[in-house]
Amino acid sequence: FLFVVFLQGYPLPNVALKGEATQSSTLSVATASKAIDGRRNSFYSNGFCSHTAEDETNPWWRVDLQRSFTITAVKVTNRGDCCAERLDGAEIRIGNSLENNGNNNPRCASISHIKAGKTYTYRCDGGSMEGRFVNVFLPGQKKTLTLCEVEVYAAPAGRALSDWI
Repeated sequence: FLFVVFLQGYPLPNVALKGEATQSSTLSVATASKAIDGRRNSFYSNGFCSHTAEDETNPWWRVDLQRSFTITAVKVTNRGDCCAERLDGAEIRIGNSLENNGNNNPRCASISHIKAGKTYTYRCDGGSMEGRFVNVFLPGQKKTLTLCEVEVYAAPAGRALSDWI
Protein backbone atom coordinates (compact mmCIF):
# COMPACT_ATOMS: atom_id res chain seq x y z
CA PHE A 1 0.00 0.00 0.00
CA LEU A 2 2.85 2.40 0.66
CA PHE A 3 3.97 1.83 -2.91
CA VAL A 4 0.59 3.05 -4.17
CA VAL A 5 0.80 6.18 -2.01
CA PHE A 6 4.35 6.91 -3.06
CA LEU A 7 3.78 6.24 -6.75
CA GLN A 8 0.44 7.98 -7.14
CA GLY A 9 0.67 10.56 -4.38
CA TYR A 10 -2.61 9.79 -2.63
CA PRO A 11 -4.04 7.05 -0.46
CA LEU A 12 -7.16 5.24 -1.62
CA PRO A 13 -9.27 3.14 0.75
CA ASN A 14 -9.62 -0.63 0.63
CA VAL A 15 -13.30 -0.61 -0.37
CA ALA A 16 -13.57 -4.42 -0.16
CA LEU A 17 -13.75 -4.12 3.64
CA LYS A 18 -17.29 -2.74 3.33
CA GLY A 19 -18.34 -5.17 0.61
CA GLU A 20 -20.23 -8.46 0.68
CA ALA A 21 -18.41 -11.56 -0.50
CA THR A 22 -19.74 -14.79 -1.96
CA GLN A 23 -18.21 -17.78 -3.73
CA SER A 24 -19.21 -20.70 -5.93
CA SER A 25 -19.10 -23.19 -3.01
CA THR A 26 -17.71 -23.32 0.52
CA LEU A 27 -15.54 -25.92 2.20
CA SER A 28 -16.36 -26.26 5.90
CA VAL A 29 -16.34 -22.82 7.58
CA ALA A 30 -14.05 -21.13 5.01
CA THR A 31 -16.65 -18.60 3.88
CA ALA A 32 -16.05 -15.97 1.20
CA SER A 33 -16.07 -13.17 3.80
CA LYS A 34 -12.80 -14.49 5.31
CA ALA A 35 -11.02 -12.95 2.29
CA ILE A 36 -12.23 -9.42 3.12
CA ASP A 37 -11.71 -9.39 6.89
CA GLY A 38 -8.73 -7.02 6.69
CA ARG A 39 -6.23 -9.66 7.82
CA ARG A 40 -3.49 -11.02 5.56
CA ASN A 41 -2.95 -14.11 7.71
CA SER A 42 -2.14 -16.73 5.08
CA PHE A 43 -2.76 -19.88 7.10
CA TYR A 44 -5.98 -21.59 6.08
CA SER A 45 -5.58 -23.91 9.06
CA ASN A 46 -5.94 -20.88 11.37
CA GLY A 47 -9.32 -20.01 9.84
CA PHE A 48 -8.37 -16.82 8.00
CA CYS A 49 -8.97 -17.83 4.36
CA SER A 50 -11.87 -18.53 2.03
CA HIS A 51 -11.96 -21.95 0.34
CA THR A 52 -14.24 -23.46 -2.30
CA ALA A 53 -15.09 -27.15 -2.45
CA GLU A 54 -12.36 -29.50 -3.66
CA ASP A 55 -12.10 -30.32 -7.37
CA GLU A 56 -14.73 -27.91 -8.67
CA THR A 57 -15.15 -26.80 -12.28
CA ASN A 58 -14.56 -23.04 -12.75
CA PRO A 59 -14.63 -21.99 -9.07
CA TRP A 60 -15.01 -18.28 -8.35
CA TRP A 61 -15.06 -15.74 -5.52
CA ARG A 62 -16.73 -12.32 -5.71
CA VAL A 63 -17.01 -9.16 -3.66
CA ASP A 64 -19.95 -6.83 -4.19
CA LEU A 65 -18.69 -3.33 -3.41
CA GLN A 66 -22.33 -2.11 -3.13
CA ARG A 67 -21.79 0.58 -5.79
CA SER A 68 -19.50 1.23 -8.73
CA PHE A 69 -15.92 2.35 -8.08
CA THR A 70 -12.92 3.37 -10.16
CA ILE A 71 -10.53 0.60 -9.16
CA THR A 72 -6.80 1.24 -9.42
CA ALA A 73 -5.34 -1.84 -7.71
CA VAL A 74 -6.33 -5.27 -6.42
CA LYS A 75 -4.11 -7.03 -3.89
CA VAL A 76 -4.37 -10.80 -3.44
CA THR A 77 -2.85 -12.78 -0.56
CA ASN A 78 -2.22 -16.45 -1.33
CA ARG A 79 -2.40 -19.34 1.07
CA GLY A 80 0.83 -19.86 2.98
CA ASP A 81 0.52 -23.27 4.62
CA CYS A 82 0.31 -25.32 1.40
CA CYS A 83 -0.98 -25.47 -2.15
CA ALA A 84 0.20 -22.07 -3.44
CA GLU A 85 0.04 -23.36 -7.02
CA ARG A 86 -3.75 -23.76 -6.84
CA LEU A 87 -4.16 -20.04 -7.56
CA ASP A 88 -2.03 -20.18 -10.74
CA GLY A 89 -4.08 -19.14 -13.78
CA ALA A 90 -6.79 -17.30 -11.86
CA GLU A 91 -8.24 -14.14 -13.37
CA ILE A 92 -9.32 -10.90 -11.70
CA ARG A 93 -12.48 -9.62 -13.39
CA ILE A 94 -14.15 -6.27 -12.73
CA GLY A 95 -17.47 -4.87 -13.89
CA ASN A 96 -21.12 -4.15 -13.19
CA SER A 97 -22.69 -7.35 -14.57
CA LEU A 98 -23.67 -10.52 -12.73
CA GLU A 99 -23.90 -12.50 -15.97
CA ASN A 100 -22.25 -15.88 -15.32
CA ASN A 101 -21.90 -14.78 -11.66
CA GLY A 102 -19.75 -11.82 -12.76
CA ASN A 103 -17.16 -14.02 -14.44
CA ASN A 104 -17.95 -12.52 -17.87
CA ASN A 105 -16.90 -9.03 -16.75
CA PRO A 106 -13.74 -7.62 -18.36
CA ARG A 107 -10.44 -9.08 -17.18
CA CYS A 108 -8.29 -6.74 -15.09
CA ALA A 109 -5.34 -9.11 -14.73
CA SER A 110 -4.27 -12.74 -14.73
CA ILE A 111 -2.53 -14.35 -11.78
CA SER A 112 0.37 -16.39 -13.11
CA HIS A 113 1.76 -17.28 -9.66
CA ILE A 114 1.82 -15.88 -6.13
CA LYS A 115 4.36 -17.43 -3.77
CA ALA A 116 3.00 -19.13 -0.67
CA GLY A 117 1.85 -16.59 1.91
CA LYS A 118 2.70 -13.59 -0.24
CA THR A 119 0.57 -10.61 -1.27
CA TYR A 120 0.83 -9.39 -4.86
CA THR A 121 -0.58 -6.17 -6.29
CA TYR A 122 -2.37 -6.23 -9.63
CA ARG A 123 -3.05 -3.10 -11.66
CA CYS A 124 -5.56 -3.29 -14.45
CA ASP A 125 -4.40 -2.76 -18.01
CA GLY A 126 -4.94 0.91 -18.78
CA GLY A 127 -4.47 1.98 -15.16
CA SER A 128 -7.98 1.61 -13.74
CA MET A 129 -11.31 -0.11 -14.32
CA GLU A 130 -14.81 0.77 -13.22
CA GLY A 131 -17.10 -1.72 -11.53
CA ARG A 132 -19.20 -2.84 -8.61
CA PHE A 133 -18.15 -6.49 -8.68
CA VAL A 134 -14.62 -7.85 -8.34
CA ASN A 135 -14.24 -11.54 -9.11
CA VAL A 136 -11.38 -13.97 -8.78
CA PHE A 137 -12.22 -16.67 -11.31
CA LEU A 138 -10.25 -19.91 -11.74
CA PRO A 139 -11.07 -21.49 -15.10
CA GLY A 140 -10.74 -25.24 -15.53
CA GLN A 141 -11.74 -28.60 -14.13
CA LYS A 142 -10.84 -30.09 -10.75
CA LYS A 143 -9.85 -26.71 -9.31
CA THR A 144 -9.90 -25.41 -5.74
CA LEU A 145 -9.88 -21.68 -4.98
CA THR A 146 -8.40 -20.45 -1.70
CA LEU A 147 -7.99 -16.73 -1.00
CA CYS A 148 -6.58 -15.39 2.26
CA GLU A 149 -7.19 -11.71 1.51
CA VAL A 150 -8.44 -9.63 -1.41
CA GLU A 151 -8.02 -5.85 -1.14
CA VAL A 152 -9.60 -3.44 -3.62
CA TYR A 153 -8.22 0.11 -3.74
CA ALA A 154 -10.61 2.53 -5.39
CA ALA A 155 -12.43 5.86 -5.51
CA PRO A 156 -16.19 6.22 -6.13
CA ALA A 157 -16.97 6.04 -9.84
CA GLY A 158 -17.71 9.39 -11.43
CA ARG A 159 -15.42 11.26 -9.05
CA ALA A 160 -12.03 12.49 -10.14
CA LEU A 161 -9.25 10.53 -8.47
CA SER A 162 -7.67 13.88 -7.60
CA ASP A 163 -10.62 14.50 -5.23
CA TRP A 164 -9.14 11.83 -2.97
CA ILE A 165 -5.73 13.40 -2.46
